[in-house]
Amino acid sequence: MLGDVFAGIGEFSIFIGKSMRGIIALPRRRLEFLIQFKRIGYDSLFLITLTAAFTGLVTALQAVYQSKGYIPLNLLSVLIGKSTMVELAPVLTGLVLTGKVGAAMAAEIGSMKVSEQIDALHSMNINPHEFLYMPRILAGVIAFPLITIFANAVSIICAWYFSFLRYGLHYHTFFTSMRAYFEPFDLWSGLVKSTVFGFIITSLACYFGDRSYGGAEGVGRSTTQTVVYSSVAILIMDFIVAWILFGSM
Repeated sequence: MLGDVFAGIGEFSIFIGKSMRGIIALPRRRLEFLIQFKRIGYDSLFLITLTAAFTGLVTALQAVYQSKGYIPLNLLSVLIGKSTMVELAPVLTGLVLTGKVGAAMAAEIGSMKVSEQIDALHSMNINPHEFLYMPRILAGVIAFPLITIFANAVSIICAWYFSFLRYGLHYHTFFTSMRAYFEPFDLWSGLVKSTVFGFIITSLACYFGDRSYGGAEGVGRSTTQTVVYSSVAILIMDFIVAWILFGSM
């Protein structure tokens, strides 16, 4: 059992190494990169908007309940802003996009694998690591932090609007307090997490898709593995990255 785990980690590391060597070919694969960047980023905006909006609403609602009697209402935005930027936006964005981006990417590559399209690329002397995998992984690494910034903005704005309607908290009070206690490290720590999550989701999707076999059943198995392993890896890496960034404080 333990040997299989280490063998899988070794295979995954070799796969990533081969894919990342393809970065030197990015100029001639820029069209594929842009296509994947649009699929991961622009095509996910509606889903992220919906997720971030309700995240902001529930954060504002629970922040008042949890801090009642301990934190003045005018400092509510400080709690909302820090929890959103450091934890909620990057983690929830990663988990949501695991189901959308990771599953779709694994199914696409898995279908190409079982239908022997990837073998056809080899026969034409086209390296799939350079043509298929590298653009997707790189697009995920770049797109995820940008999506997280968008999720931060939507979540915080919705949190303010709910606070205004429910508690009469004026926008000037809300955002002035947030700005007074804002630290750039709060934002950057969330973006570091989202970059790691983007790499995890896209690389696992490409890895499991490339190892699909057995027709439609194999594609479904690869898609399931991508979603499950990516979700677990996000939660594990969330702790590891947080420990590295905040453990010495």
